[in-house]
Amino acid sequence: MVFASIFASAQPGQRYTSSNKKAVAIFEDAIRTYELGLKEEAEKYVNSALSKDPKFAEAFLLRAQIQADFGRTEASIDDLMEAASIGGSKFADAIYFAGELQMRLGDYQKAEASFNQFLEASFKDELLNKRGRLMLSSCEFAQLALANPVDFAPINLGPAINSEFSEYYPCLTADGGTFLFTRRIADDRVRGGEQEDFFVSVKEDNAWSASLPVNEINTVFNEGAPTLSADGQLLIYTACEAEPGNWGSYDGLGSCDLFVSRKMGDTWGKAQNIKAVNSYQWDSQPSFSADGKSLYFIRGIKGYGGPKEKDIWFATIQNDGSWSKPVRIPGDVNTDFEEESVMIHPDGETMYFSSNGHPGMGGLDIFVSKKRSDGTWGNPTNLGYPINTGGDENSLLVSANGVVAYFASDRPGGLGKLDLYKFELPVGVRPKPVSYVSGTVFDSYTYKPLDARLELIDLETGEIVIESYSDGLNGAFLVCLPPDRDYALNVLRAGYLFFSSNFSLKGVDASESVSLEAPLNKLRPGNKMVLNNIFFDTDSYALRPESKVELGTLIKQLMINKNIRVEIGGHTDNVGSEEENRRLSEQRAQAVVSHLIEAGIETSRLVAKGYGETEPVASNDSEDGRSKNRRTEMKIIE
Repeated sequence: MVFASIFASAQPGQRYTSSNKKAVAIFEDAIRTYELGLKEEAEKYVNSALSKDPKFAEAFLLRAQIQADFGRTEASIDDLMEAASIGGSKFADAIYFAGELQMRLGDYQKAEASFNQFLEASFKDELLNKRGRLMLSSCEFAQLALANPVDFAPINLGPAINSEFSEYYPCLTADGGTFLFTRRIADDRVRGGEQEDFFVSVKEDNAWSASLPVNEINTVFNEGAPTLSADGQLLIYTACEAEPGNWGSYDGLGSCDLFVSRKMGDTWGKAQNIKAVNSYQWDSQPSFSADGKSLYFIRGIKGYGGPKEKDIWFATIQNDGSWSKPVRIPGDVNTDFEEESVMIHPDGETMYFSSNGHPGMGGLDIFVSKKRSDGTWGNPTNLGYPINTGGDENSLLVSANGVVAYFASDRPGGLGKLDLYKFELPVGVRPKPVSYVSGTVFDSYTYKPLDARLELIDLETGEIVIESYSDGLNGAFLVCLPPDRDYALNVLRAGYLFFSSNFSLKGVDASESVSLEAPLNKLRPGNKMVLNNIFFDTDSYALRPESKVELGTLIKQLMINKNIRVEIGGHTDNVGSEEENRRLSEQRAQAVVSHLIEAGIETSRLVAKGYGETEPVASNDSEDGRSKNRRTEMKIIE
């Protein structure tokens, strides 16, 4: 479609540069034949028209389009330049498109000359003039990038992932254990004989297993451009041409929509249209943030030949669980041209995307942008040559640790058309490394796995940084977290006391992980839980600021379950006298009760009791044991 704007003006009945009636009649046959998709026949007509009139500019334009369609780039450039020399300023845009093709060939000096020639012609289309100025900047950037290549050694992912078909748009769970991607397969049931399906592979003994189709999601139509939640339990993807009434299970709004499916155990549930996010335009290529709060995607305007004016948009999940109205991302990323293939890294601060609207090597280049403190996205950085070339690069995936990246390429030596490759990302364009925490939620008495809501809290700021859920069939959860911080974990489920614990990722390498267990006790008299995230200074009963999140969760549980009466119990280690420890433990228990009363909990529902050192849960012979004995508990009285 690069030349659509050129030969669209050369329609039957228009005034041509040729006055030869036979040449014009043959040329109009060529247009009609081309529009039917009969390109070889159209080329014969064009050549015949040019034999009647060798100065027929529009015929050269159409032949340039056909040459490009067949990959004869240099011949296409020659025809474009010939059309421009015949048609003058009317066809100055042919010089622009010749420059773009020269960039794709890597001939940046010739491209620079073409763009300068185009701009000197003062073509009437200001958007194309703007693009010409951008391409001049790109020629300058590309020549500098060629002289300063970045390290790039891509490795084919091999036959477990790649096939004779095209593989692209990969996504990966945070632990690097599940790899899901799109494959374009042969299918004689559909028009065109090809369609897109999802395939998945898992890592076994540090190698990828043979990829298998995701049968619960795949249909005879196209599914593509997937994104997985950090734990691999949510799949958000694109289904196209799902107009209302079509496709049975799909209920589409626009030409492409975003759908979501939740995994329960090993099975994917029925996909649902994310109607609050989708529009009547073209919504595709989603990327779900690791904190489970934001969905980034590409929105374009439906148009002939495909979507136009593609930008990166996002929507967030609000406190009531609904989606906010999608908006374009703020900052310096979106342009007047095309942005595609957005990937928000698990660090939440680094975005990778493809664009032809920033200076680059030509075509779509891959860029990285960092989020500013005010929430806007900063000026993008081109990943450099030879990661980017004069062609189109897109669908970059970066691992949680920020070291390994994945992409699709049809470079020589592959197994099929597009293959998936991995490479080590240059240091200067890496995100912040992210670690992950995994675990299971289960009933403390029956050990039955439970689905529950999880909150991960930064203890220094008190901010809930991750909200997630455990799997209802196996109780498993996995979340991404920035390293070098201290965190609290709260697990909540109806009918159970909430569970709390805390852990530190300080000094933990991003390639390592933390494993946790979250046993839940039912809301029954006598059952109790440790409030692990209520903190006091040594020999003090003043609540520390880090306690506010845990206290808030406790208040929430007491307000929801208005029929329970509880005891707040204080416990100490055996350092100091027994009487001092009893008094301190009672003061600490009373401090928590006073806070709850101030928050609106009835005094009659609360009892404070200090146990001192009389009920240890570990040996006092070590600091770790003494730390466990210094605790605050909540017990259900009735």
